[in-house]
Amino acid sequence: MLPALQIAKYFVSLVDEEAGDSISNLKVQKLLYYAQGAHLALYDSPLFPEPIKAWAYGPVVPQVYYEYKHCCAGAIPVERVELDDYSPEIREVLDEVNSVYGQFTASKLMAMTHQEPPWMNTPQNETISLESMKNFFKTLVIVDDAPQAAAD
Repeated sequence: MLPALQIAKYFVSLVDEEAGDSISNLKVQKLLYYAQGAHLALYDSPLFPEPIKAWAYGPVVPQVYYEYKHCCAGAIPVERVELDDYSPEIREVLDEVNSVYGQFTASKLMAMTHQEPPWMNTPQNETISLESMKNFFKTLVIVDDAPQAAAD
């Protein structure tokens, strides 16, 4: 299990500055939430140990929020990560989350999380339970190794 900040740095490292892309603290927070949910749904275990809180603007990992707070709503400076620090399983989850959710703006991701039970059903400033995330994300994730029906 990796720390949430290391997962956040992976998402930041995927930003293509030459194409004019950037990533804000708000967007990183939502990607962390989706990554944690996807990992729980696929592997029944958390991706990172830090809690996710139900804040006013959606799910937030406070430790990561405070690390990037100095960026305000602006872009987090891109830094490269050592890919060997991430297992192939983790990279696959993070790349898929980035592919699916990274295309959306921070505001759109915030609106999406506000419509999802893990955030909606957690009192503000309380921890979103891993169980609620796992139950919700299992309804979204398609597992490739499901048994196939026999052809007649």
